[in-house]
Amino acid sequence: MTIAIRPMHSDDWPAVERIYREGIATGDATFESSPPGWDAFDRDKLPSPRLVAERDGAVVGWVAATRVSSREVYRGVIEHSIYVAAAARGHGVGRMLLAAFLEATDREGFWTVQSGIFPENEASLALHRELGFRTVGVRERVGRMAFGPHAGRWRDVVWIERRSGITGV
Repeated sequence: MTIAIRPMHSDDWPAVERIYREGIATGDATFESSPPGWDAFDRDKLPSPRLVAERDGAVVGWVAATRVSSREVYRGVIEHSIYVAAAARGHGVGRMLLAAFLEATDREGFWTVQSGIFPENEASLALHRELGFRTVGVRERVGRMAFGPHAGRWRDVVWIERRSGITGV
């Protein structure tokens, strides 16, 4: 199995959307009940780094980020999302994709990469810890699921972050 990591392009959207839907269907990836359309995704996510993982020419994972604030003091703080196709999980795709993303964020001057992950998503939490993320805290009952296996249930979110060496801390 050959995995290649490359920048995401608009023509990757059908595969990215399919992978996003697979993640949503698990009930442990996001509070969202459906992916946005391409225009909203493209508008809301930073243009770079925005990466996909390809296996034998097919997109099997993606990672993208948003700024946490428009304020200048937070220009180096982003929140990311990473999704891997169901058929590609457990084969190192997520690790390769996240490692490449973090290398790119360091090069591009982002000093904090953060995310919120459901505590039940143990594989994602383990991956992030392996690549230098730490738990900042747990936001208890921060949102209520509107769909799927957890419909009507309040969910906790583990808040994680990775700091680059840019700040010296």
